Amino acid sequence: MQQNAGNGEFAPWLDPQQKPLISFDNVTKKFGSFTAIDKLDLKIYEREFFALLGPSGCGKTTLMRMLAGFEAPTAGQIYLDGQDISPVPPNRRPVNMMFQSFALFPHLNVYDNIAFGLRRDRMQKDLLSARVDEMLRLTRLEKFARRKPHQISGGQRQRVALARALARAPKLLLLDEPMGALDKRLRHDTQFELMDIQEKTGTTFVIVTHDQEEAMTVASRVAVMDHGKLMQVATPAGIYEEPGSVYVADFIGEVNIIEGTASPMGKDRYRIDWAEGQPPIETISKTPLEAGARVFFAIRPEKVAIAHGAADKGENSLSGKVIDIAYLGNITTYHVALADGRIIKAQTANRRRIARRGFNWDDPVHLSFTDTAGVVLTH
Repeated sequence: MQQNAGNGEFAPWLDPQQKPLISFDNVTKKFGSFTAIDKLDLKIYEREFFALLGPSGCGKTTLMRMLAGFEAPTAGQIYLDGQDISPVPPNRRPVNMMFQSFALFPHLNVYDNIAFGLRRDRMQKDLLSARVDEMLRLTRLEKFARRKPHQISGGQRQRVALARALARAPKLLLLDEPMGALDKRLRHDTQFELMDIQEKTGTTFVIVTHDQEEAMTVASRVAVMDHGKLMQVATPAGIYEEPGSVYVADFIGEVNIIEGTASPMGKDRYRIDWAEGQPPIETISKTPLEAGARVFFAIRPEKVAIAHGAADKGENSLSGKVIDIAYLGNITTYHVALADGRIIKAQTANRRRIARRGFNWDDPVHLSFTDTAGVVLTH
C-alpha cells in the first residue's frame, strides 16, 4: 500500500531520474492585493496519493483550482506531464475533480450518473457499457446500478461520484474534501476504500483536506501549507516523526514543545537548558547547533513515560503533579504540571480491557524520555 511509501516500496520523489507528473514552478496567485499562493514550487509524481493539508485559508483549495483550470496563476507555470497547462481550459485537461457535495444528478440512476461523461465524449455504446460495468465492479456498486442517488447511502453516493470521476480515465483526479459529508466511522472505512481503488487504477490522486488523520492515513506524501507557502512536504511518517518546524510539529497531532538554549556535548549531542530549577534535557540533533542557540524541543506525548518512581538512569526525567486525565478508550492522556506551572502531556496505551487506573488527579509523578525521543527545531 502506498501509505508505506517511507520504507522504499514507493518513493519516486527519491529517484532523480523520475520525472514528475505535476510541477508547480515559482507559482504565485493573487486576488487583488491578497496573495493566496506565494512563489510555490512543488512536484507530484505519477501514481501518488498526494495530500494538501492545512487550515482554512492556507491556499490548498486555490492550488487545486489552478490544477483543475478554474483559476490561472498570476505568475509562474504549472506543468502536467511536461505540458504547461496554464492556457488549457478545464474541459481540455486530462484532469477530473470530485467535489465534497458529490454533485450527482438526482434524476439519473447510478449507472447513468457514471455514464454521463462518457456519453458527452460520444463513446461507442459497447465500450461505454463495458467501462461503466468496470467502474461499478471497482466501487462495488453493481447491485445499486438502477437506483437513484436518494435511494442509496452517503457512502455509496461517494463511491458513485468517484466512479464517475474515474470513468474517463483521467491522468489526475482531484478530491476536494471528499469525505467531509460522511460520519466518522464511514469516513474511516471509506479512506481505506479510496486507497484500494487508487492503487488498483494507478491514477494520481491529489486530495485537499484539513483533517490530519485523513491525510496521514491515505497519502503517500503530505504537503503542510500555511499562508500560501509549503511548510513541509514529506511522507506521513516523516511529517510526524521529523517535523521541519514548530508550526508543522504543532499542526500534526499532539506535541509538547519546550523552548530553551542549546549547548554542544559531543558529536550530535546537545544539552538544552530551558527553565530555572529544571534539569536540562539531553538530546540528539543531526542539525549542527551553536552554543547558546535558541531552540525548540518537540516531543510527542506517547514518547513520554509516566511513573510513580524515578526514571531509569540515563533518561531525561521531570517531576510534576497530575492535573487532568483524558480517557480515550485505546489511550489515556495525562496532563502533568511541573513546578513552574508548565503542562507536559504523557500518553499510555490501555492494553488491558479492565485495569485499575495507575494514576489519579494530584498524584506526584515522574516523566521520562530517551535522548532520541524528541526532535530539536530551530524555528
